[in-house]
Amino acid sequence: MADVIDRFITVPDGLNLHVRIHGADNGGTPIVCLPGLTRNVLDFEDLARMLAAPPYDRRIIAISSRGRGLSDRDPQPERYTIPVEAGDVVTVLDALGVDHAAFIGTSRGGLILHVLAMTHLHRIERLVLNDIGPVLETEGLRQIQGYLGTRPAPSSYAEAAAILKATHGAEFPALRPDDWAGMAQALYRDIDGKLTADFDQAIAAQFRAADLSQPFPDLWAQFALLTDKRLMVVRGEHSRLLSRATTDDMAQRHAQCTVVEANGQGHAPLLHLNGVAEAIGTFLGS
Repeated sequence: MADVIDRFITVPDGLNLHVRIHGADNGGTPIVCLPGLTRNVLDFEDLARMLAAPPYDRRIIAISSRGRGLSDRDPQPERYTIPVEAGDVVTVLDALGVDHAAFIGTSRGGLILHVLAMTHLHRIERLVLNDIGPVLETEGLRQIQGYLGTRPAPSSYAEAAAILKATHGAEFPALRPDDWAGMAQALYRDIDGKLTADFDQAIAAQFRAADLSQPFPDLWAQFALLTDKRLMVVRGEHSRLLSRATTDDMAQRHAQCTVVEANGQGHAPLLHLNGVAEAIGTFLGS
């Protein structure tokens, strides 16, 4: 198993971001993993272990955005924005001496990649978009608003896994008991003997306050900037955020686009299940 290194990198406004690196001594183009809205580096643990080991032997860099996981909470919550978080990614790449990389962006992480397409396109060698695209379905956004920050507080990791399954189980029939347990370990942290959702609650409040009476602006102009980059799109079979119509449109507009469906999963798919990790490994190459 490749070594795992945890680093904390300071961004220009003084916050320290948690970065987890698998296979730090491996060669090839690094693979940078960007989690979703309230998620952190632990979302990529299983996939990172696989990609850092033979036959891939790649360096995997996972970044917890500000306010998530072990990264500092921002005392100014208005800075929890996709452009600010995209700038943080660039700061991390510069600190690690990474000129360009392959990227995996889950949900909000994929939206960050659309911003990087405008500002730092040359840093992107190829990319995987996990259940995200230029069009976000309002139904999916409302679904996230509905459960975000409203789950009951668990008293144990076993109870946390049960709550997650009760909330999301209908859309994730592919998940086994150990998958729900792993999700609970990634989403919650024991702080002073109390299990706490591992993100700044200001992020949840900000998202719940968003006005969804009008459709979210599409990102086709930003997506068009990526047409010279090899692209894989992973869509959860039961996703309400990324429609099949949108993935079909993405494939039509992008000649180098591969679409993979994560069977038995919704938004956003776990990437280590049912052959998805192997498809990503093949796409990213050894």
